[in-house]
Amino acid sequence: MAKIGLEIHGYINTKEKLFCDCKAIHGGKNAKPNTNICPICTAQPGCKPMLPNSSAIDKAIQIALILNCRTNQKLVWQRKHYSWPDLPKGFQNTMSGPHAVKNGEAGNFLGIGITECHLEEDPAAWNPETGEIDYNRSGSPLIEIVTEPHFKTPKQVIDWLKQLLTTLSYIKAIDKNAGIKADVNISTKGPRVELKNINSLKNIQAAIETEIARQKSSPVKVQETRMFDASKNITKLMRTKEQAEDYRFISEPDLPAINIAKERISKLQSALPETPQAKLNKLIKKYKIDKKAAEILTQKLELVEFFESVLKQKQAKDKKLATLATRWVTEELLAVLNYNKKELDDPGINIQARHFVELLELIQNKTLTELKAKDILRTWIPNSKSPGKAASKQSQISDKSTIEKIVSQVIKENKKAIDDYKKGNQNALNFLVGQVMRLSDKRADFATARRILMKKLK
Repeated sequence: MAKIGLEIHGYINTKEKLFCDCKAIHGGKNAKPNTNICPICTAQPGCKPMLPNSSAIDKAIQIALILNCRTNQKLVWQRKHYSWPDLPKGFQNTMSGPHAVKNGEAGNFLGIGITECHLEEDPAAWNPETGEIDYNRSGSPLIEIVTEPHFKTPKQVIDWLKQLLTTLSYIKAIDKNAGIKADVNISTKGPRVELKNINSLKNIQAAIETEIARQKSSPVKVQETRMFDASKNITKLMRTKEQAEDYRFISEPDLPAINIAKERISKLQSALPETPQAKLNKLIKKYKIDKKAAEILTQKLELVEFFESVLKQKQAKDKKLATLATRWVTEELLAVLNYNKKELDDPGINIQARHFVELLELIQNKTLTELKAKDILRTWIPNSKSPGKAASKQSQISDKSTIEKIVSQVIKENKKAIDDYKKGNQNALNFLVGQVMRLSDKRADFATARRILMKKLK
């Protein structure tokens, strides 16, 4: 049976880098190469680091807390030495290493032991094909989360990582647009093999599956570091027997130890939201929400908090309205946001729960058809407003005689569709109902229109 452990790296969500005032922008697509740099993050001779970014330290503490780690109050920086073109100083400032005091230790997240989580700086981006180096990300704050080798299958790894990423998004701890990278440690029978720098969930799963199969066919005799070639679906040897002493860790003389007051940790602890797991249990047990819908809602903190705000409105106490709210938040609201490529918590987006409940009430009391309500919802990007005025101009047509006239016109104008329906084509009926809705400007009561149409067709 395989033993699998992870070393997960993600960019801490801060505006500035770790030891200078340069913008922390990750990835070449977000800025021209070497434009967010200074003498500190490019390691010019004689330049010393500034005191570390306090926001990055706070985020690292919150990550440690949410992973149920023991948080340390005295943090000591180390120099981790290695020779690589992307590391201008020749060492990386980190809170890892044999003599380091990590931000958090001995935690547990969803049944997987957390060895440690610690803060460190990112190196630059080196292109080995061209030899070019982009220092934009050099010095950006990173969090590294190291797990115990408690995973047994690739699927278990991916399911756990998805939960971890969702949980970290609740505290806005890491840059969601930059994604994560992972080093994966795998052993079957012999020494462990480390797979370096795998950059997506899909590749992480494929790399683990590939390496387990390789180890079963060719047992490992010495500890190795390998890379995963996704294009060929193979792992390749990089080096052997890499140990902590190879990095020549020493204490950082240019950075003082950081003393974290208990009050600071307590304040950060109290600011943590409920975890996705706690939210999920509450939606299912307290609000009686279907598990599938609850899982959709808890994928994003802003979405589940909006939904809870909707349910707390006086009108939404009605059980039928709450059921309607579940469908409209998980389907219609998300569809509008996705179409506009927006998130509910984006700057400038202001959709209020009370307006949303008003809209649902108009649907429930048949003042509006759902199609017309969808039209109103689409106008709420970026700001919602009370739908009452719009509803007065677009009220639902429920009068049977009015709908019968529209149905008669549809029958008169769509002979082919009627013939198709009489031949057994059910899609033709949907087409005809759609024509009724078109002629009524989406205002005809759908159920009434369908019933009248079917009666006339008989």
